[in-house]
Amino acid sequence: MNAETSAEPFIIHESRIAPGMQATIAIPVSQQVTGLNSALSLRVMHGARRGPCVFVSAAIHGDEIIGTAVIQRLLERLSPEMLAGTIIFAPAVNIYGFAAHSRYLPDRRDLNRSFPGAEHGSLAAQLAHCFLTHVIDRCSLGIDIHSAAVHRYNLPQIRIASGSPYLSELAMAFGAPIIIESPLRPGSMRALAHERETPMLLLEAGEALRFDRFALNVGVAGVLRVLAHIGMIDAEDGLEDVHVPLRSNRSSWVRAPRGGVSRRIHKSGDAVRKGEPLAFVGGLFGEDPIKLVSPSDGVIIGHATLPIVNQGDALFHIAEVDALNHAGEHSDSIVEALAVSDPPFPAAPLLDEDEVL
Repeated sequence: MNAETSAEPFIIHESRIAPGMQATIAIPVSQQVTGLNSALSLRVMHGARRGPCVFVSAAIHGDEIIGTAVIQRLLERLSPEMLAGTIIFAPAVNIYGFAAHSRYLPDRRDLNRSFPGAEHGSLAAQLAHCFLTHVIDRCSLGIDIHSAAVHRYNLPQIRIASGSPYLSELAMAFGAPIIIESPLRPGSMRALAHERETPMLLLEAGEALRFDRFALNVGVAGVLRVLAHIGMIDAEDGLEDVHVPLRSNRSSWVRAPRGGVSRRIHKSGDAVRKGEPLAFVGGLFGEDPIKLVSPSDGVIIGHATLPIVNQGDALFHIAEVDALNHAGEHSDSIVEALAVSDPPFPAAPLLDEDEVL
């Protein structure tokens, strides 16, 4: 290896990591009620060769834990010796919520609405500021992993800001079933990264407080494809072979028309037509059922897993897709189409979303 391609040591907080090495870093954030310090835990994998710096983060919402499992599997697959550049892994950014099985921090704030934060602000502001200073500002790309809320399931989907050909390219390389162009929310990590011109992919996959194999495998394979695409690992990115994701920039929720018990006909990943039945909601005895129908042609990208509903509860999230005949390559479910494709990194086996690890 010559001097032009060999990496320099990577310095973060009070640690100096030599090329071809990795280290676990704990950066103090604040004090708990016990007086003990709490910290942002990071694993930094610093490649032997020069390259970009990328972060992969999980559990910004403390109960959205699927990304933690994705990062664990990535650490099993990657090593600094094979890497060009640096990856900062943050498996539980909101460690407070992660430990308490809660979306929020102890101060009841949403960390993903607290950026850029402040060094001497609220607990959420301190943690946001710490992550911004030590992670986001060091990186040229971020991949942030989320899931649906409790009692909801999200089809694995990549969300990106509109108007960026580079993000579209990366999202295609990731290879999730569908790409959603969604607006940036003030105070979110993605909005902050956009302001600082740091491209970010946001993966939504699975359900809070659960690991499911399909979401996990899509996440692991997708991150590896992106790393290959930007030249950080020596592998084919598979753009020529991977299942082509659907695209959508419009979505809508279908809500329960009455309280009672729902009987679902469709689930996430299913392609549906406008007016097609999605579920029936009836009373405790099944009386007076009301039919829910799809408001548009599209794909179900999220659904409620709890069948007991109040009137107005969101039961299905439909992404509008103009070229629905392409969905799943003429399959009723794009999940099935993804499972039988032949990407360079193994796709997930087909399973019901209730299967957990």
